[in-house]
Amino acid sequence: MSNPSANERPGRDQRLLDQAREAVIPPLVDTFAVALGRFDDALFDRAERAGHSQMAFLDAMRELRRRREEIVTRFRGHLAKAWQAMESGQPLSVEHALAQAGESTLSLISERELESRLAARNLASVILREWKPVLIRLDRRLGWIAGNLVLDNDHNPIGPEHIGVAIHEAFATCDLTDEVRLVVIKLCERDLVPGIGRIYEALDQKLVKLGVMPEMPAIRKPPRATSAAPAEEYDDEETPAVMPEEEPGAPAWAARFINRMANTRAMQSLGLHGGMGAAGGYGDMPAGFAGGAGAQGVLLEALHHLLQESRRGGGGGNSGEDGAGGGYGDGRGSSGVHRDLSQREMLSVLSLLQASPSAALRAAIGDTGESLAQRLKSEVLSSATQLGVDPSTARLAPVDEDAIDLVGMLFDVMLDERDLEGRPRELIGRLVVPFVKVALLDRRMFVQKTHPARRLLNVLAEACEGNNGESAAERTLLTKVEEVVGRLVAEFNENLAIFLTLEEEFRAFLDQHRRRIEIAERRAAEIQRGQEKLEAARIRTQAELDARIANRRLPQAIEDFLRQPWAHHVTMTVLREGEEGEGLGEAMKLADGVLEELSEAQRQVIGKPWLQAWRPALQQVFGSVGMNADAASAAVDALHDTLQAVAASRPDLEKSLPELPQVVLPKPAGGEDDAAIQLIGGTDTLEFDPTDADHFRSLAIGTWLDFIDKDNKVQPGKLSWVSPISSRLLFVNRRGVRFCVASPEELAAMVQMGRLRTHQSEDAFDSAMQGVIDRLEPTANTGAATAEA
Repeated sequence: MSNPSANERPGRDQRLLDQAREAVIPPLVDTFAVALGRFDDALFDRAERAGHSQMAFLDAMRELRRRREEIVTRFRGHLAKAWQAMESGQPLSVEHALAQAGESTLSLISERELESRLAARNLASVILREWKPVLIRLDRRLGWIAGNLVLDNDHNPIGPEHIGVAIHEAFATCDLTDEVRLVVIKLCERDLVPGIGRIYEALDQKLVKLGVMPEMPAIRKPPRATSAAPAEEYDDEETPAVMPEEEPGAPAWAARFINRMANTRAMQSLGLHGGMGAAGGYGDMPAGFAGGAGAQGVLLEALHHLLQESRRGGGGGNSGEDGAGGGYGDGRGSSGVHRDLSQREMLSVLSLLQASPSAALRAAIGDTGESLAQRLKSEVLSSATQLGVDPSTARLAPVDEDAIDLVGMLFDVMLDERDLEGRPRELIGRLVVPFVKVALLDRRMFVQKTHPARRLLNVLAEACEGNNGESAAERTLLTKVEEVVGRLVAEFNENLAIFLTLEEEFRAFLDQHRRRIEIAERRAAEIQRGQEKLEAARIRTQAELDARIANRRLPQAIEDFLRQPWAHHVTMTVLREGEEGEGLGEAMKLADGVLEELSEAQRQVIGKPWLQAWRPALQQVFGSVGMNADAASAAVDALHDTLQAVAASRPDLEKSLPELPQVVLPKPAGGEDDAAIQLIGGTDTLEFDPTDADHFRSLAIGTWLDFIDKDNKVQPGKLSWVSPISSRLLFVNRRGVRFCVASPEELAAMVQMGRLRTHQSEDAFDSAMQGVIDRLEPTANTGAATAEA
């Protein structure tokens, strides 16, 4: 079905498009030109403190002055091309725009090119973050006047992504070092973002005055929830948008808790539980848990209640008979002999364990079968003797036991369910005791998504997960993790500010590492793209060869020529020029001409000057596999003599080709990187749900899925690229390395086999807390008890 031409699109208004173009593109170009004029001073300042790189910055100043007009022209050119694509009814995708430059060559994109592209994309993200509301309105208004097109950040011709590509293209031909190129793009971010925002707003207002969707309301940020609770210490700015009823910064499993509490309160109102306290909490809730306002207070209350139920049912929180806990839900306080350890005593004991963890605690971290919570409680009580406390008369306060149980179970889940082995497991395990101290000092850690302690744990878990130290970058990352953990263990007393400091420092380091991952990911896509083009070229070559020589007996020299030099020549021609290029047609004519002369020879045509018309083309083909002119001429002579022998019915006079150079093409797509995911059979024999296959065909780039191997190990994979040739999907791991390439049908079959699922939360803390809830819920404990019975 053909698409309607641009002028035929219903709703398209060329007059409004022209006015919009004149209102936005010239001001954007002027703003860029003005910013470019300011770079001289900035680069000179950089040069003064650049040390060994001083000359690179001074050379850059001269280069930018010399190419100023060209730079501005290239910037304008990309925006004009993107706008023209929108006017034609086929908006230009940023990914397509970036890929166009690499499609005409067989070589991979250089690391310098990838660095520049990433810097431009980072610039785009800054513009989007600053001006997102007006950009959403412009997407709709521009799409409306262009004929009801659906525009988004990737297709809006004057949106941040295309601005970034225009800047990348503007400096693409400049002779700049990698360091200077990134500085120049960063200067664009500094000088362009405010001006671009004003241009966006002016265009939006102009379109409203011209009557383009004037009824569309401005998009406002949701108001922050007000509460009588004290102001939070930690900034929630980075918390993503949530439902209106949800408290900003709440964890992912908040709704589940709220529903559970609502059900429990309903049961209590029917007299099925003990009476409610005046504050609406559980009657047996210990001090220290009730005081939280809003959803956070309810979540803490629910956590306490789940722990109580778990202990009553003999679940994971029960401390047994060793006195470590005391099971305060069952008549706690009936004995006058035991006393609760004070918080000061608890913190002192934990500081001792933090500085010098016992051998038993270190062993529990490495042992998947032992409960960290139980080991922690036992170690706290036994270590209390160093403070002069008699462990036989001491016990944990209820609120402290809850904290230890939650942290212990949290780390149990994290160490068991995440890919943490060897050194990464040991490093994450060393955080257990500091996090128990945090839980005693500030229980909001469990329910506040932006708490600095959990943010630090999240970035450290991200750095450690699946990191086996195989590459230099991974080993450097682990060394940095070890440094951060060492500082935390050595310096954390009772001041939580150290978590904020370490998280900020490590996140900055991790951002650099992520940039390398993005480069590796893009390189994996480039490699896969090249391999698929090669695979498609080989398939085309084989099809053409089979169509000409299948079921036909050929003299050895003719067959060797077609299967080796000619096949290699055709493959490389398709790679270079595509299947519609002139070179492929000429190669087909050559093969057909040689075979036609063979047919004439087989009819005993005598005295013909064999292959005379094809000699130049034959020599070119032999030359393409590395034969020099003399060797190529000798090879053509061998083909001539062979045809002459066939015409004379003298097979003994047939000649062999001279020894051909060994030509090795890269292997087609596949290889050891894909070994982690093994499928059975081909797509014809796979059992799958067509609905699942359709879902994977429309999967968005950047989507994460969880791949499960035969040992039930889970590895997250990110969709990095979809082949336009085979429609196969390329997934990379957290290091940006390819580990699965599969068709939509194969992925659907993996779903049926239980080998693929929707990715769980990327937040390590949230994911582990969900695991804790699953272990504590009465249904889970009841199921376990039934199984044991």
